[in-house]
Amino acid sequence: MEELARESISLLAKPTLDTDGPRLGSLGAIFIMLKSALGAGLLNFPWAFEKAGGIHSAVAVEMVSLVFLISGLVILGYSSSISGQNTYQAVVKDVCGPAIGQLCEVVFVFNLFMISVAFLVIVSDQLEKLCISLYELITGLPETDMPYHWYTHPHFALILLCVFLILPLSIPKEISIQKYISVLGTLAATYLTVAIIVKYHTLEGSEVHIPPLYTSGISSWASMFSVIPTICFGFQCHEACIAIYSSMENKSLSHWVFISVVSMFFCLVIYSLTGVYGYLTFGKDVAADILMSYTGDDVLMIIARLLFGISIITIFPIILLLGRSVIQDPLLSFRRRFHVVTESYENCSRVGLTVAWITITLLIAMFIPDISKVISIIGGISAFFIFIFPGLCLVFAMQSEQVSFKTRVVLTTWGMITLICGAFIFGQSTTIAIIQLLNKI
Repeated sequence: MEELARESISLLAKPTLDTDGPRLGSLGAIFIMLKSALGAGLLNFPWAFEKAGGIHSAVAVEMVSLVFLISGLVILGYSSSISGQNTYQAVVKDVCGPAIGQLCEVVFVFNLFMISVAFLVIVSDQLEKLCISLYELITGLPETDMPYHWYTHPHFALILLCVFLILPLSIPKEISIQKYISVLGTLAATYLTVAIIVKYHTLEGSEVHIPPLYTSGISSWASMFSVIPTICFGFQCHEACIAIYSSMENKSLSHWVFISVVSMFFCLVIYSLTGVYGYLTFGKDVAADILMSYTGDDVLMIIARLLFGISIITIFPIILLLGRSVIQDPLLSFRRRFHVVTESYENCSRVGLTVAWITITLLIAMFIPDISKVISIIGGISAFFIFIFPGLCLVFAMQSEQVSFKTRVVLTTWGMITLICGAFIFGQSTTIAIIQLLNKI
């Protein structure tokens, strides 16, 4: 497991794969797909179930979304096979042309940037709860008696964390810590699901909310569409899937379909269990971050907070490295046209981009009201990677590939449907998220 985890992170951190190196089998590919998909999005699923209007509505949206999620993975694997490229951006650029490829790079960086903001919001929330837990444990007094000081504010703790831990981990060219912590995200996600189920079955009947499977007047189309960004953010592993596909032993399309279906099915089970039991436990009172719904003295959830916090702190530098490389490489290429790129210039640009990335994401995270607003924006951006770019790849591929007329028409039509759905989801979810965010800041 640890070896597979190391391999998964190296695929993400080093997009160019060694074709002569060890190849992934079916189990390894499925594990890496799961690791890429399972993460911080899990915290938002119980809230999404409430937002959708009940369990039946939320699961129905999940099942419909799953068709497009699997379709996107299959299209991207096919596009990688016909283009010979092994990164998402390179495949889009090769199949769809340089203009769409450049758009993909811009969206890719912005998506990573917003994920960084989401990570810091989650860390801030967990720091707040952990501070309360420590205060209650040390003093024996309730949370309401906790005095307020500027140095006890979660934002101050978040700034210290960024300056003294995240920044030093993010500055190096290569993130060496990735070898040792890559399994933490999967462990945190699995532990949280189990803990939520255990808490539901161990709480007294009077403490558990029993919401209806449907909520009258809320399970409208608008409410159901509102949870799609959360689903997109949670199930999103499409950026990494091309690197995973390129490293597999068996690259046949039928085998890739099998890998995609199995991976998404296991994700569906984990996300649905978390959403259902979290929703049944708290009902309408569920917080956007499910961990914030539990009391500060809950030992099971204190462990979950620590696992998620450590996982995010260690994964954040890898996200930053990916985004930084997409920005830094063109800057260095532009400078090479006129000057020699020295090591000191490369170091200065790397440090400058790292400090700017952390500073801006930190400032934004400190003014975000809750994680649901960030995930709504990220989910809208995810529509590019799950719907829009795969749809474009399929449409462009059908113009050049030697296939029958009927196959070309059917697949081009499906590509257009995927593209239109993605454009609608991006426009609707992003607009609503930005309006709600601006109204609450």
